[in-house]
Amino acid sequence: MAEIGLYVHEFRPEAMSNSVELTERLQEKGHSIRQSSDLKENLSEFVDDLDLLVSMGGDGSILRAINLLDGRPTPVLGINFGQLGYLTAAEPSEAFDAVIRTLDGDHDLEERMMLKVTVEQEESESLIEDHALNEVVVERTAVSQTVRMNVSMDGSFFTSYAADGLIISTPTGSTAYAFSARGPIVDASHHSIQITPVSPHMLFDRTLVLAPSTEIELQVTGNRTANCTVDGREVALLEEKDRVVCTKSDRIAKLVTFGKRDFLNPLKTKFGLEDR
Repeated sequence: MAEIGLYVHEFRPEAMSNSVELTERLQEKGHSIRQSSDLKENLSEFVDDLDLLVSMGGDGSILRAINLLDGRPTPVLGINFGQLGYLTAAEPSEAFDAVIRTLDGDHDLEERMMLKVTVEQEESESLIEDHALNEVVVERTAVSQTVRMNVSMDGSFFTSYAADGLIISTPTGSTAYAFSARGPIVDASHHSIQITPVSPHMLFDRTLVLAPSTEIELQVTGNRTANCTVDGREVALLEEKDRVVCTKSDRIAKLVTFGKRDFLNPLKTKFGLEDR
């Protein structure tokens, strides 16, 4: 008997109805099922001692599921109730078979690099730590303003950015926000860190692709505030002299796949690229 968690997107009716059917079929097989909606007040209890966490939503649901695990080594199986599903492994009609195959060991695991982010706030002397599978973003708080940041790498000052924001992303995150800011598309099997400016107000507007061992420090300058988000979660409002430090995390996201994940087909679908 396996302990299986279902993390279900509550605003996707198809995901909710599918989760009910999936729960019944897995319970008939003798497995124990937990649903995230049943433990809203204690989600850490929801993910404790799971053999498998099934995400039923889009790629955003997988990001939230990875965050809920908080470093636990539980593999995540994504069932696609979104659109393209870069991170998912199966479609809704395949959900039951995909779970059974995973429990039987008939699957592969992709280990995805993550980022560790530490936010140091000067005024409150507080320290915030978080981890990202996609990206860390520091961006403006007002439409009419830019954010100004000093950027250092491995302790050496690089330059000052004036931009709508900066995106620090993993290869997994290269197809997310960084992609919309014209960053490069990086195969998720690589280990690297990308820094992509958002609408930079300066001549240097290129993405930097850095070694995964690089320590990146951003320090807010001037009297304009900035928002810091981690995989879409707001973690801090930054003031002058506040620092954001990003490094490769010691955590690894484990995503279930069935054979080698197709990296190119979602891109061809998204952009209407045809075989020639």
